[in-house]
Amino acid sequence: QVQLVESGGGLVQAGGSLTLSCAASGGTFSRYAIGWFRQAPGGERDFVATISWSGKTTYYRDSVKGRFTISRNNAKNTVYLQMSSLKPGDTALYYCAAVYSDSSVTAYARRANYDYWGQGTQVTVSS
Repeated sequence: QVQLVESGGGLVQAGGSLTLSCAASGGTFSRYAIGWFRQAPGGERDFVATISWSGKTTYYRDSVKGRFTISRNNAKNTVYLQMSSLKPGDTALYYCAAVYSDSSVTAYARRANYDYWGQGTQVTVSS
């Protein structure tokens, strides 16, 4: 069983940057693909970015490409989401999620793929 804890959220002005962290415990982290999702008030929990357990494969939703970067440090059991050029539309509760994978290069963009979820960290971007 994997436990996930997100951190790094906060209030930032439009155009600013934040880096979110997802710290994992309780499993062989280096065999889990990780995804970031976000949910705005009244909205669905939407895919943001994902990374395979090797780090070789990443995917992003179109609206964050070129602004967000997902990375991982398996020695620290942590995945990061670097966010820059933030927009008010990025305001949401951000969740990380994990799924065990036999493939080192497979990453997953669907919410239903994931078995473990953190509690979320709030990101608020003011205009």
